[in-house]
Amino acid sequence: MGDENPIRTLRDYSKPSHEGYRNTIKLPVGNNMVPLRSDTIRLVQNGCSFNELRSEDPNQHLKDFLKLVDSLDLDGENRERTRLRLFQFSIRDQASNWLKCLPAGSITTWEDLTTRFLAQFFPPGRTAKLRNDILMFQQHHGESLSEAWTRFKDLLQKVPHHGIELWLQV
Repeated sequence: MGDENPIRTLRDYSKPSHEGYRNTIKLPVGNNMVPLRSDTIRLVQNGCSFNELRSEDPNQHLKDFLKLVDSLDLDGENRERTRLRLFQFSIRDQASNWLKCLPAGSITTWEDLTTRFLAQFFPPGRTAKLRNDILMFQQHHGESLSEAWTRFKDLLQKVPHHGIELWLQV
């Protein structure tokens, strides 16, 4: 019969320990996990990194990430799992700190991860400005219809992935 809460000394606290380090992302259970290769990790790190700079677009980061990871041509079960495993390598600095601060095992699906990511890095002020830009869109003087249409489509591309119908409701 062991003591469930042993008394710890200062010496115990000064030793390095792996206890308490758990991943924020809880991977789906699967029997055929594809191993991650170091060159794949480097490809993600170099091909689509997000640092949470004001100039960075979190939607574009997700699009670039998916384009790269989905090019690995994995089946459905492995695609979800691989996205979740590789995402942590695509973010840096404050974005990486954000992920580490979430409760262990709190992210279980790709949808959950992207929803939380966009909620964190696509702030309400930015959403309101984008909504206003779309609702008040006008063709500029001297701008061709084709140029205006391209500019409008660019605005729509910045809309969070939840769907423009719900997003534009007033």
